[in-house]
Amino acid sequence: MKLSELGTKIGAPHAGDGDPDITGVASLVSAGIHDLVFAEGERALEEARTSKAATVIASQPVPGKPTLISSYPKLTFARAAQVLMASTTVVRGGTHPGAVVDPMARVAPDASIGALCFVGPSVVIGSRTRIGEGCVLLGQATIGSNCELVARVTVYPGTTIGDRVTVHAGAVLGSDGFGYVRDGKTGEYVKFPQRGRLDIEDDVEIGANATIDRGALDATVIGRGTKIDNLVHVGHNVRIGTNVVIAGQTGVSGSSVIEDGVIVGGQVGIAEHVTIESGAILGAQAGIPSNKVIRGKGIVFWGTPARPIKDYLKELAILAKLARGKGKRD
Repeated sequence: MKLSELGTKIGAPHAGDGDPDITGVASLVSAGIHDLVFAEGERALEEARTSKAATVIASQPVPGKPTLISSYPKLTFARAAQVLMASTTVVRGGTHPGAVVDPMARVAPDASIGALCFVGPSVVIGSRTRIGEGCVLLGQATIGSNCELVARVTVYPGTTIGDRVTVHAGAVLGSDGFGYVRDGKTGEYVKFPQRGRLDIEDDVEIGANATIDRGALDATVIGRGTKIDNLVHVGHNVRIGTNVVIAGQTGVSGSSVIEDGVIVGGQVGIAEHVTIESGAILGAQAGIPSNKVIRGKGIVFWGTPARPIKDYLKELAILAKLARGKGKRD
């Protein structure tokens, strides 16, 4: 793609001479003569100037290099990468001979189904969606358009996936929730009905080996634009809002609510019936007890039980002083 065309698509004005062809993105170290890079800070601007890159995204013109001007170079670079990838990605519709597709399934003509896939009855697969090798789509699942299920993804009945959703290898979507009722007389655990559904909205990305349970009687919902890392578990009846980010090895227990724009660090444990209000930030390994409400847009919560990080650090300082005092007495 010509630099001028790319700049128009991402809304970044062009400074400097030349209109080179751009074929990819790269780091400042590895960039070649047709690559796009970004630079933030004086050191990076100098490295960009002396690099082999065809052009630079920066907040100011880079001497000797055609430059796309942006106040947020890294963000603009990410958007440029998406445009370039879309321009070079060719989706070839069709079903591999080694796939099994039920005759009652509705598959768009330009969708792609890879080897060793199983597509069950009444499954719907939208336009330009790619179902990678070894995926299993059980009956009555719906996949929107321009999605990608990379490989070995399992989608249970009653799961609806919106448009432009990416699901990485090994993820399991819509499995039964962990819900049981204990008989107080016998100690026996009786399984509570898991007959709800899973609704995944547009522009969601789900990491490798993540698991998301269906609702027990209603729905588990993953909101638009949410990004879920590898090895995350989301329990039944959970409702996750828009543009939420959840890092790896986090567990979200049943009937919890994570509102819009929340950031969840790695290995966070969220118990049942918890509410995380909009914009809160949960630091790595934070623990939130049952029925707790976390509120405070832009506030970082840390520790177990999670509390604002300034309070947590004060407590650590007091404990350190007490430990030093005890050591002196001993």
